[in-house]
Amino acid sequence: MKKVIMIIMALTIAQVARSQQDAQFSQYMFNGIYINPAYAGYKEQTNIHSFYRNQWTGITGSPTSMSLAVDATANDGNVGLAMQVASDKLGAQSTLSAYANYAYRIRTNADGSSRLAFGLGIGVIQNGLNGDLLDPLDAGDVGIPLGTERHVAPDARAGVFYANNRFYAGFSVDNLIAQYVMQNGNMSINFPVPKPHYYLTAGMLLPINQNVQLKPSFLLKDDRGGPTSLDINAFFLLSERIWLGGSYRTAVKLYDKNYLQRDLDKNNSIVAMTELFANPQLRIGYAFDYSLSKLQGYSGGTHEISIGYYFKPKKVRMLTPRYF
Repeated sequence: MKKVIMIIMALTIAQVARSQQDAQFSQYMFNGIYINPAYAGYKEQTNIHSFYRNQWTGITGSPTSMSLAVDATANDGNVGLAMQVASDKLGAQSTLSAYANYAYRIRTNADGSSRLAFGLGIGVIQNGLNGDLLDPLDAGDVGIPLGTERHVAPDARAGVFYANNRFYAGFSVDNLIAQYVMQNGNMSINFPVPKPHYYLTAGMLLPINQNVQLKPSFLLKDDRGGPTSLDINAFFLLSERIWLGGSYRTAVKLYDKNYLQRDLDKNNSIVAMTELFANPQLRIGYAFDYSLSKLQGYSGGTHEISIGYYFKPKKVRMLTPRYF
């Protein structure tokens, strides 16, 4: 049984390293700065937001991810500013990144409730490999570092985001610079070269009655290497304070990728989530991912916690889809 688990882990980690290098958060729809720099300033309130994710619990070396973002506006809401720091660890590999994000937010109606934003993020990525956590077949393998080896590379991300009182949509791409720096600097020997990741998302808020609103949305992710991933989400907003809902994550075929294994399982996971405002300034969320893949019998699931704090909240925004 132990050998079976190790084989599954090896195959899974290889797939992750090849096609899902970006840290994955299930609650991204409640703070889009993690996938799109043009989201900066969207909430029009200074806020701090954090994630902690423990993926595939019960499996040694499983991914753990953390992220912290500070978001604000300037120039009467026409500029969005955000600082984002993220950490991701998978077995002996680790990644630490930091981005400063700027968004120019164009008013498309008189009161500014509808805006088209263009965003740019500039930052750095630090990749690490702890050779002490590896178990080589041949002792003294010179290809395995002693202790932790680290490399730092600059990076950039860009995006566009549109939103009004009931609808939002965005497109973004990251890893625009780091891939070339790592390739030209021969860093790819011990580290996977980061691929550009493309994100397309959209959603809307539909009123059902005075106390219940429905928010359907989707996120399409692709890195032109691994399978294209689709998240389909649906949430109910209750009394403007509690979100209840979930997601279904699966692979989809948008174009031919003949280099992929033909019998890959398309089903990835289902996610149950809740988000609530403990008070007008404090927001708390929890997500549980249940795997639909072959890891189902070996993993205790994935747990994700998010906490957001809003400074000087504007009550008028509590009644609008700035919950997105």
